[in-house]
Amino acid sequence: MAEQQGQAAPDAMMTRIGQAVMLHHAGDREEARGRFLSLWGEIGEGGDALHRCTLAHYMADTQDDPADELAWDLRALSAAEELTDGRVTEPHQSLAVRAFYPSLHLNLAADYAKLGRSETARTHLRRARGAVGVLADDRYGDGVRAAIGRLELRLQDTGTSAEAAGPDRFGGPGGETLGPPRQRP
Repeated sequence: MAEQQGQAAPDAMMTRIGQAVMLHHAGDREEARGRFLSLWGEIGEGGDALHRCTLAHYMADTQDDPADELAWDLRALSAAEELTDGRVTEPHQSLAVRAFYPSLHLNLAADYAKLGRSETARTHLRRARGAVGVLADDRYGDGVRAAIGRLELRLQDTGTSAEAAGPDRFGGPGGETLGPPRQRP
């Protein structure tokens, strides 16, 4: 029985993260951000790496300030680097740690592009492109690959800084989001 409870706890946290994600996708960004912050308080900086990675990955989307978005995406990457394939496949049999990296690096590239740091954006974009081989040929994988391609094109254009491009170009109000589709937990 104790073993079953130990296995249910991680799933319960992932379910709670998923509920906050649904709030965000339904348009309740403030409520989702509040729930993410509350869950982050429960998980803590030293908590389960899968929980931290997942929560930080989605929390980034609720940020108004690109620097805050970057900070959360960096937390997600840091937590992913602590994961092992065994921990990821434990509750989610179809996942592997390396499958997280294309999306994580793409999000960082988009963050750096928004902040006008084109060279750092290109570095993360190369890492994202180099990691896409692990993605399936499905809607999610296709979405990540397409988002990489869009951001590559934008960074090749002249005036690639966020200031030169204007707020709409790099995912500002009314603009297209450059990051990948976030896969539901």
